[in-house]
Amino acid sequence: MKAKRKHYSGAFKAKVGLEALMGVKTVGQIAREYQVHPTLVTQWRGVVRDRLPELFEAPAPGNADSERIIAQLHQKIGELTVDLDWLKKKSKQLGL
Repeated sequence: MKAKRKHYSGAFKAKVGLEALMGVKTVGQIAREYQVHPTLVTQWRGVVRDRLPELFEAPAPGNADSERIIAQLHQKIGELTVDLDWLKKKSKQLGL
């Protein structure tokens, strides 16, 4: 029977990766402390190192695009609401 893979939360990975990035302890020490494979610690450290600059970047200019999509969705909701009200009215008139 195969052993099931362990799944670690994002917070746990960030904690371990950040600790490895600080360099106070060796990767082996951190791996023993948190009972994970040293390769995982190295991978998580790399992810933290690569994605850390993204925290300080300005938000992407995708807001205008998302606002346009939201406006279209609100319009569609309005259309569907009108259609539903009309169908309810007609079904009452027909006795359904």
